[in-house]
Amino acid sequence: MAIKKITVPDLGDAAEVEVIELLVSVGQSVNADDSLLVLESDKAAMEIPAPMSGLVTSIAVNLGDQVTTGAEMLSLDVESLEGADKPESIDNAEDEREPESIANSEDEPKSESIANSSEGSSAAVDANEIESVTVQVPDLGTEDEVDVIEIHAKEGDSVCLDDSLVTLESDKAAMEVPAPQDGKIEKLLLKIGDKVATGAAILVLKPVDIPKSEVQSNEPKEEIDLNPAETKSSVATESVPPRAEDSVKSLSFLSNVYAGPAVRKLARELGIDLAIVKGSGQKDRIVKEDIHAFVRNKMLQSGAVNTTTILVPDVDFSKFGPIEKVERSKLAKITAVNMHRNWSVVPHVAQFNEADVTDLEDFMNDLKAESKKKGIKLTFLPFLLKACEKALKEYPQFNVSLHSSGEYLIQKNYFHIGVAMATKAGLVVPVIKNVDQKSIWDLAKEVSELNGKAKERKLSIEDMQGSCFSISSLGAMGGTGFIPIVNAPEVAILGVAKTEIKPVYIEDEFKPRKMLPLTLSYDHKVLNGLDGGLFSTYLARILADVRHLTL
Repeated sequence: MAIKKITVPDLGDAAEVEVIELLVSVGQSVNADDSLLVLESDKAAMEIPAPMSGLVTSIAVNLGDQVTTGAEMLSLDVESLEGADKPESIDNAEDEREPESIANSEDEPKSESIANSSEGSSAAVDANEIESVTVQVPDLGTEDEVDVIEIHAKEGDSVCLDDSLVTLESDKAAMEVPAPQDGKIEKLLLKIGDKVATGAAILVLKPVDIPKSEVQSNEPKEEIDLNPAETKSSVATESVPPRAEDSVKSLSFLSNVYAGPAVRKLARELGIDLAIVKGSGQKDRIVKEDIHAFVRNKMLQSGAVNTTTILVPDVDFSKFGPIEKVERSKLAKITAVNMHRNWSVVPHVAQFNEADVTDLEDFMNDLKAESKKKGIKLTFLPFLLKACEKALKEYPQFNVSLHSSGEYLIQKNYFHIGVAMATKAGLVVPVIKNVDQKSIWDLAKEVSELNGKAKERKLSIEDMQGSCFSISSLGAMGGTGFIPIVNAPEVAILGVAKTEIKPVYIEDEFKPRKMLPLTLSYDHKVLNGLDGGLFSTYLARILADVRHLTL
């Protein structure tokens, strides 16, 4: 028996890396270039390949361990495999197939889930058998846990591709996880009320009607990972040179962006699209330094040269009297981050105006009987949506987003408008899609439905995306006006306060009129005062004469 200790290759400038996945088990045979485990540094996730064929006799690391260059990972018995009789099918196929294909041959376990099965078997799996797969929670865009609020199938049920399996809910939205393929549910791995994060196992699915040819394909069969940002490559089968960047097989992501999970997490936290960041690593890999440089450049371009954040110091208030600590909801914390970012990067200008809505209120009163008959509550909001859509068409410079490069604008030719809604958990902004294609009654019904979903915390991610412009209304809460913060990457938002009866000079006399206070906040990088004045005046004119909404 010749035992070879396999150590962590040269990691370059990385001091320590974390073991995030073990791909083999004790007693398992591996071929040269088979993946042994996955390491993750601040810069990338890496698969470590076997430098030679052998039988795994021991594993020296555990998930979560921090390891350095030269640390022992596992031991291989290289003589046991050399002396063993290999199946003829493998011998005859070695010259025709890639090493990873050989790793998926009859002598190898088909998946990590099989290698770690309840029977602890590491024996060979018949290639003609169809394997079960573990369906996982997809990328949630955050490391926070979400609640399992619904389970749509039970053990023994057959499901088709894209059938809903479970519904997950965060403080901000609800989402359904679909079946990745046809199959039969063998085992549920969670229950209603559980808290799960990205990558958590949902259930075990037995695929059906899969051709035998697919079983021995080069695609990994361990698990169906619904997180495209961290799916392992099935084609990285290079040889093993001495340096880490070359001697490890970096994870290949299902996108055109080459970046590790840590970098992707940082980009998500900063709201940066990795597709527009230039990588400085090998093969244009994006590293954290590229993200930092990108942010610095953007802040310099926008004039925000002083990037120092001044924090309010904490005070021991218990010295002055009784206190208690009140935890904030996830939604409240997310809203705070977004508002701070928007206020910091958008130079706000506020345009104030008033709309005479006396005739509009009279018209709404005339529609009360019809509203009751239709079972739809009619408010100002559908008319505001229609008026804003008309104003966006008249002044398309408001229906844009500024590209992060600052070099050009993205003109939108659709009219989706977000509506801020208050809930017990915090503020949410669901989006009314294609306002130009809907009637006042259609909009009233949709606003009511979205408001109900918001209060019940059942808004989906799709309900919250795609807005071109937003409306924030204080309604009957009072106040003469307020300045809303622009919801970037939009460039403007309308703030609406409470209607007041005021004397208005008309035809040589003062008459009582119902006036609606409006505040238009907009991004001064994109729009100027003339734009704001024209837009708000046009909007007030439309609201003053409802007939304009039919034109």
